[in-house]
Amino acid sequence: MNIKKLNDLKNWMQEKNVDLAYVSDPGHIAYFTGFNSDPHERVLALFVPLNSDPFLFTPALDAEAAKATSWSYDVFGYLDSENPWKLIAELINKRVGTPKNIAIEKGQLIVERFGYLKEFFPQATINEDITPLIQKLQVIKTDDEIKTLIEAGSWADVAFETGFKAVKEGATEQEIIAELEYELKKRGVSQMSFGTLVLAGDNAANPHGEPGQNTVKKNEFVLFDLGVMWKGYASDATRTVSFHEPREFDKKIYDICLEAQLQAQAFVRPGVTAAQIDKVARDVITEAGYGEYFNHRLGHGIGTTVHEFPSLVEGNDLVIEEGMCFSIEPGIYIPGKVGVRIEDCVYVTKDGCEPFTTTTKELQIIS
Repeated sequence: MNIKKLNDLKNWMQEKNVDLAYVSDPGHIAYFTGFNSDPHERVLALFVPLNSDPFLFTPALDAEAAKATSWSYDVFGYLDSENPWKLIAELINKRVGTPKNIAIEKGQLIVERFGYLKEFFPQATINEDITPLIQKLQVIKTDDEIKTLIEAGSWADVAFETGFKAVKEGATEQEIIAELEYELKKRGVSQMSFGTLVLAGDNAANPHGEPGQNTVKKNEFVLFDLGVMWKGYASDATRTVSFHEPREFDKKIYDICLEAQLQAQAFVRPGVTAAQIDKVARDVITEAGYGEYFNHRLGHGIGTTVHEFPSLVEGNDLVIEEGMCFSIEPGIYIPGKVGVRIEDCVYVTKDGCEPFTTTTKELQIIS
């Protein structure tokens, strides 16, 4: 549970004249409460009244798990047979009174649930957006958060090591994923931070390709994009390896992508902007003649979820500060030919940055 961040939220509420905040994003709920859960279609909510204690509202099947975390305030569960919004309204009216100004996460709250808020609290103004505040709170990590992110990164290194050993002629993408995830589970990692990507040959030219029965072939690349959840924090890293000696053209593309990644990572320091970091990597690829094949932002924030604020992208003039954590992941994807992406997530230090993963980025040749 993050008492300081809850107090920061209450201070913001006081400034905005908000008497009730409704946090609906599961990742943000985990950030404030320490309780990490995927509620699927059920309602999971954190309600923070300005003048009384916050409380968690969870599906009944998750209530005991929530109580077993560091969360020290009330937890209320509801059965699938109950109307959660009726119960929420009763709890809020009893604990808070009649709210006049409710703040929500505009980018996350679905229309149906916004409608229920309007139905059960018709007198309330529901206009303030909590999202920018949460982004501001999350963007600078504490020393403890960075320590946990380093641990999560070390498990990504273990996953790479295991996955590379599983690369052999005729192995399918799904078989390699199964081997590396099984090994992690045996060693105590229960959850990946996103669906593991292992993409072989020209399938790697699709940035978010779908792993399947495509097989590893000699002289072709295999792209690994993976991460784990560890103590509530995510890792995310990408390496591209070659099964036997790569084709000359493929090696050229790899070298360009690696240079872009290394230059961008070396450029990171407090005072530069997100857009400038993106430009460093993009210029390397563009000047080599492959700019059209780098078709996504350079990076994204990382923390309790794998994709957080900020984006490292053209036009984002956010000034980088010590303690920010984000990915640096240039890619070159030439349809029908070759795909390469190389990614580290890093934390910003007083004069540069350090990666969470240490697996070499020099081209590894597996035979």
